[in-house]
Amino acid sequence: MSYTDKTLTCRDCGQPFAFTGGEQEFFASHGLMNEPSRCPACRSARRGSQGAGGYAGGGYAGGYGQEREMFTATCSNCGKEARVPFQPRSDRPVYCSDCFQQVRGGGGGERSSYR
Repeated sequence: MSYTDKTLTCRDCGQPFAFTGGEQEFFASHGLMNEPSRCPACRSARRGSQGAGGYAGGGYAGGYGQEREMFTATCSNCGKEARVPFQPRSDRPVYCSDCFQQVRGGGGGERSSYR
C-alpha cells in the first residue's frame, strides 16, 4: 500500500503539521488506527510534562526519578502497617516487608517488598 503525506492540524496549538507517508506506514505496521492529533513539538512538550516514562497509571506517580505515591495497608500476615506503591484491594493480601520475604521464599537483599 502506498501512503501519501497528509497535512493535519494540531489540537493543542492549532498549527498544521505533516503526517508523512513513512509515519503512516509506521502507524499501520504497529496497528495504530488513529492519526496523531498533536504536532511533533506539542507531543514532545506533552511527554516532557508527563515525566520520562509517561506512565499514566502503571504504578508511578509521575516518571522516573519522581516520588511514588505510597499507600498504607495492614499486613495480611502479622497485622503491622505496610507501605506499598499501589492501591490495596480487599480481594488481594498485602504484606509488610518482613512477611513478604517469608511468603516469597526468603529472597535476598533489600529488594522491594511489593513486587
